[in-house]
Amino acid sequence: MQASLFNVRVPLPDRSEVFLMNTLTDAQLIVSEDVATLLDRLDGGTSLGDLEADEREAIDTLHAHGFVAPSREEERATLDRFFSDFREDTSQLRLTVLTTLQCNFACDYCFQGDHADYNAKATKMSLQTAERVVAWAETKIDTLQPKSVALTFFGGEPLLNLPVMYYLAERVWDIAQARGATLLINVITNGLLLTPEVVDRLVPYGLNGIKVTLDGDRETHNRMRPLRGGQGTFDKIIRNLGQVAGKCRISIGGNFDADTVDSYPALLDFLRSQDFADDIGRVNFKPVFRDRDAQPPTARVDHVGGRRMIPLAAVDGHGKPLGGTCMTSVGAGGSSPCDSCHFVDEQLSFLREETKKRGFRTKDGVHMGPCELHKRHAYTIGPSGELYSCPGFTGDPTLSVGDIDGRQQPWQRAVSDRFEQHAPWKACGDCSFIPVCGGGCSVAAHAELGDMSAPSCHKSSMETALVSLAQEVASGA
Repeated sequence: MQASLFNVRVPLPDRSEVFLMNTLTDAQLIVSEDVATLLDRLDGGTSLGDLEADEREAIDTLHAHGFVAPSREEERATLDRFFSDFREDTSQLRLTVLTTLQCNFACDYCFQGDHADYNAKATKMSLQTAERVVAWAETKIDTLQPKSVALTFFGGEPLLNLPVMYYLAERVWDIAQARGATLLINVITNGLLLTPEVVDRLVPYGLNGIKVTLDGDRETHNRMRPLRGGQGTFDKIIRNLGQVAGKCRISIGGNFDADTVDSYPALLDFLRSQDFADDIGRVNFKPVFRDRDAQPPTARVDHVGGRRMIPLAAVDGHGKPLGGTCMTSVGAGGSSPCDSCHFVDEQLSFLREETKKRGFRTKDGVHMGPCELHKRHAYTIGPSGELYSCPGFTGDPTLSVGDIDGRQQPWQRAVSDRFEQHAPWKACGDCSFIPVCGGGCSVAAHAELGDMSAPSCHKSSMETALVSLAQEVASGA
């Protein structure tokens, strides 16, 4: 018997106790220091026969919660089964649909200041393609017989193509209802076109939540996320949120960099002062990242003015966005835990704590994944019907894995095979956080490292978040 590879701990010195968590079983216990020492003794070679009766009883309890494992080999095999079961799970079919790559915003971190021509070339899903999507989805639902279907709309700006969005929502709802499955609709939007009429139209078909992005306080947001004509958008979005509050679940997302992170406490104070504050289900912020090859040299230094630099949004080597895919949605997938990509630990921890101080729910910073890229039955569909394994890769047609009509070019088959073998966590050794990380965000690894199969590690941030989680559990929060 040995202490589990996936044990993490935080001493609680004021209580002479230790917070234990097992990331594979998600068991969480507060134990005395001598119980924590008992785990160390097991790793040091102490056998069960050398223990007192009360110590063996403690070991039995720890074993029941996964804190003690029979052997390293068996535990590694359990980890393999965990990822296999996660990948093959059929209880939910996840569909992320880009209704359009067009956008009415000109976010500087996404477009690098070059906005003039992009919407003229951006693809928009037609109703004919939407019909093909419905037929494809019906086949998938019939094959998998899932208990639920999660349908997420994003883009571009998905509300720029309401006819397709409404058609897909209604038809997939009909299909799910006829087969006893629940439909959960999520919309990721910049919020400018969000109206009560849109929400009322979707609620009967299973609207689960709306995610709206605010990139800092009014001044900062208006600078970072203006209209294509340069006008500010903050006030209009806030008015829209107030009008739909109470009709559906609302979550707030935000993308920060080194220049904007300090504006978020003011945003949080502003949100808390709004009448709809209690209708906000969750607030999450994340850094955005650049393709390292597309950054100017000065953006690649580690420190400027004593502050850590945060890479910005993924663009190609010519400074263009990745096919128009909204960087607000990269790694998000509606409710996906993959909302953090190679982030600067201190600043993300700061924002998490500031969010909790205002009474808003946010991610705990420990339970990060695995993301939907590791799920076989999570599909992203581009405006022309092309298939991707992850929303973050939709802007790069070379990473398409096929098409909803069943066509698969040889190069797409090669990409699909690559994702089939995708397991960046296998390069992470015996890291205790593998079950809640899965090797990190592969979109970040692709953009920053040039290798989607490489781990994108944010272990130090999870260690910081673990301390916060331990304190919350110890205080009974």
